[in-house]
Formats: sequence, structure tokens, C-alpha cells
Amino acid sequence: MAPLAGLPPHDPRFVLLRAPAPEDDFARDVLVGLTSPRKWLPPRWFYDTLGSSLFDTICFLPEYYVMRAEAEALSSHREEIVASFGAQIRLVELGSGAARKTRLLLDLLTAAQPSLEYVPVDIDAGMLERSGHELLREYPTLRVTAVSADFTRPSVPLALLTPTSARTVVLFLGSTIGNLDPGEGVAMLRDLRGVMSPGDALLLGTDLRKDRAILEPAYDDPLGVTAAFNLNLLGRINRELGGSFDLRRFRHRAFYDEALGRIEMHLVSIVAQRVRIDALDVDIQFDEGETIHTESSYKHDAASLQALAEASGFAVGKTWTDARAWFADALLLAS
Repeated sequence: MAPLAGLPPHDPRFVLLRAPAPEDDFARDVLVGLTSPRKWLPPRWFYDTLGSSLFDTICFLPEYYVMRAEAEALSSHREEIVASFGAQIRLVELGSGAARKTRLLLDLLTAAQPSLEYVPVDIDAGMLERSGHELLREYPTLRVTAVSADFTRPSVPLALLTPTSARTVVLFLGSTIGNLDPGEGVAMLRDLRGVMSPGDALLLGTDLRKDRAILEPAYDDPLGVTAAFNLNLLGRINRELGGSFDLRRFRHRAFYDEALGRIEMHLVSIVAQRVRIDALDVDIQFDEGETIHTESSYKHDAASLQALAEASGFAVGKTWTDARAWFADALLLAS
């Protein structure tokens, strides 16, 4: 495979594998979601070029603590975290992105064993190429086996890997597990557990339950960046499907449901209106105050994390948090 433009010549330490891609149909999801009795849209469609740029901006907002809190947890406890992995491992990361936080662990892991195989799994092959070659320049003893795949079914990309005698340690950092409903989260982790051996481990990032005064501003910042991120979903329908959404007639709403332990994000129609979507040949009626549910973000505590692990075939080992205990990285052991 030829390298992407602007990348160095192929390094024999880098391999890019491609898993079979699931059928993704934006038009189908929009039609199903917006014609349901309670309107909804899947959050994966946030991330077109503009949406991804807006999310990168969100991560720098003072109200959005999530990435900073996890980076603190990893940085403060990385020696203990790496020691818990054992002497000889293969490191797999689901939803690796640019692998920025991963470097906090790679610094120690590459020093601890003579050769380390790192397996980043992400849907974006271009990102895997770029970040993989950057890591190889930084870590001379690293080997990168990148897999372009949908990481929500981890058994598919992991089935492409060659057998190893090393212990497999899987990273699933950030709070992506929180974007899945509890049943979906269990299904994903069960799928992962099915291709892991007893004694393998998962380092799972989970945002922790806290006061709504902290949670709600993180998803409804005063600058309106998160609102723009949410509204861009309607803009994407306009651009790609010939929608006629007037974004000024919708507003962003985010609130914490304490009973369910989750933040909900919605787009609220501020007037009664009818919206045409040409590519779907459909008109969508909105009542005043009616919402489109665009994202849930579940927050965890010790009990819910324990329940998630046990239902998925894992046992909770050590858990590390930032100083304020706002975010946790938990080592789950394949039992």
C-alpha cells in the first residue's frame, strides 16, 4: 500500500490492516430517527469535518474537564498503571485517534520491554497512518500494527492480529463507553471479552458521577461551542441530504438526569414547523418545544462500574482517578 501524501516512505515497523466495514447509512439513520415517535439522531454523525473541528475546540474549554481530568489520572499514576500491565504485553487501543494520552504510557512501556507492539484501532485510516509514523519516530523500539475498523465490535479487528504469547492489554480511554446505553456497553465489552484470554486486561476510562453544577456547563458552555457542535448535525443534513433546517429555529439543550446517571443532549424546536429533506423525499413536522435526542453520556460510580464489568465477563482490579475524583481509569481483568 502506498503511503498517504506527505508521509515518509513506508517503515517496515508499520502495518495497516483493514477490517470489513459495517454498513453506515447517514440517510437511513436520519429517516428512521426523525420519523420515530420520539425523534433522535445517532451521535456518531456529529463528526464530519466541521463537527470534528468543533469537538477539538470543546476539549480546550475550561468547562469541559473530561480530557484534562483523565490526562491527570494517567500522568499521576502511570508508573503504577504500567506496572499492573506486567512484563511482556501487546498494547491494543480502541478509538486511538492521535494517541496523545497514550504517550504517557508508551514512555514507560517502551523503556520496560525491548520491543513493544502497539495496535491502534480507529475508523480513520489516514489518522492511523499519520499518528503511527509519528509514534515510530518518537519510539525506536515500537512496532505499530494499525487496524482501520469500527471499534464498537472489537472482536472484528482483533481477529486480524497474529497470535502472541504476550499478555494483551486493551486501552479504551476517554469516556466513549458512556455514549453507549448500558445494554450496548455490555454488548461491546462482551464482544471484546470473547477474544481475550484469561488474565488479559482492559484499561477503561469512565467519567464519574458528580454535581450537576459541574456536569451541565461541560455540555452547555457559555461560549456556545457545544451548541454549535450539536446544531451542526442539522447543518450536515442540509448539506448532504438537501435538508431545509433553519438552525435559528432550534436551540441546544443539555441536562443531567440524576436517576439515569446521564447527561442528555437535545435539539429543541422553538416553534411549530415543517422541515423538508429532499434526498429522503420527506417532510418532518415539529411541534413547538419538541426535541431531537442527539446524545447521552452516562456517568459511573463504583457500583455501576462493578455491574458493567461483571455483566461483561471482567473483574474490576485497581482504579486510578484524578485528584478531584472526577474521572477514573479502571483496570478490568478478563476472568
